Amino acid sequence: MNRLFTIFIVAAMVLGIAVGWAVNQYAAPEQAKVVAENLSIITDVFLRLIKMIIAPLVFSTLVAGIAHMEDAATIGRVGAKTMGWFISASIVSLTIGLIMVHLLRPGSGLSLTMPVADHAATAVDMSKFTLKAFVTHLVPSSIVESMANNEILQIVVFSIFVGTAVAAIDDRAPAVLALVEQIAAIMLKVTGYVMKTAPLAIFAALAATIATQGLEVLVTYAKFVGGFYLSLGLLWGLLIAVLVAIVGPRAMKLVGAIRGPALLAFSTASSEAAYPRTLEELQKWGVSRKVASFVLPLGYSFNLDGSMMYCTFATLFIAQVYGVHMSIGQQITMLFLLMVTSKGMAGVPRASLVVIAATLTFFNLPEEGLLLIIAVDHLLDMGRSATNVVGNSVAAAVVAKWEKQIEVPADAEPQLA
Repeated sequence: MNRLFTIFIVAAMVLGIAVGWAVNQYAAPEQAKVVAENLSIITDVFLRLIKMIIAPLVFSTLVAGIAHMEDAATIGRVGAKTMGWFISASIVSLTIGLIMVHLLRPGSGLSLTMPVADHAATAVDMSKFTLKAFVTHLVPSSIVESMANNEILQIVVFSIFVGTAVAAIDDRAPAVLALVEQIAAIMLKVTGYVMKTAPLAIFAALAATIATQGLEVLVTYAKFVGGFYLSLGLLWGLLIAVLVAIVGPRAMKLVGAIRGPALLAFSTASSEAAYPRTLEELQKWGVSRKVASFVLPLGYSFNLDGSMMYCTFATLFIAQVYGVHMSIGQQITMLFLLMVTSKGMAGVPRASLVVIAATLTFFNLPEEGLLLIIAVDHLLDMGRSATNVVGNSVAAAVVAKWEKQIEVPADAEPQLA
């Protein structure tokens, strides 16, 4: 199914480029604009579907994740070290994405005009970025209103309180926890349904963009994809360098061992698909079963290095395309927002698109910008999925080293359960 979906994605891209080029070449500018507007019906519906799932998806996944964090508190020291590594890695990956998108400026060549429905000015509204406004905005006055408006930070704050309360109850409110988990499972399934329409949205987005902008827009896409993969390469190099510094030269054997799981994640665009193989290879290399079985699943919720870097890179790419200037303070706020919101999106197909959509809304950036990255999102998802596997493997090895839980089994068979 993944291979078939990839074929559909590629076919949609090729067909979208061909149709857009034909309209751009053989239709009058007014006619091309009409065609683009008609195609935008498809992309508008896709955007509404994305926005539709944000609130229930964030709430259910985050509450369920926090409610199950009791193991981290019980293990104590291991949990604290693990979360410390995850937070540090998150900050590094977000910062690399921020620096690289500024150095490369992949979106500066397109210069689209801001949609009429958005702010007419080419700068983000500064009034909501005072300290008082930001802090008070964190706390919802009504969770129903917050969900209706997709106020992502307010939903996160409410979810943290609910998840913590569920975990603190002696019997952990099994009925409520079961309900939240069922909602999360349902929303994941709904998200899967929505993402099945992605090829159609990709075709419409590419055809509409090229019909009005011409093939020159493909140069911007090439800069975007190339710049992101270069950023991922820097992150990989840094992670491996830190791994060698902490674990020692034997760390390079681990890099070779996880090559298979990383390739699997890359080819399927799913880091979850590589989970069993990653766990097996970590234990073969020598990470104890206790550490591997704790750090790895936790990493799939809290250590999505590739996905977080992509959120930073893509959000600022969209701002560059529309000529929106964001101050250093606003960008730091964005890093904080992405760091928090990404923690509740584990296991969600195309989770980055949902997080980026919420971020665009929060910063008053045109939601139409999401359509620019949808066309190449699957290609980039392959890279960030492989990066998530590498990041979590490095985390497991580092925590095992700190806990002196690295063993070198002779012919021991790794246990998956």
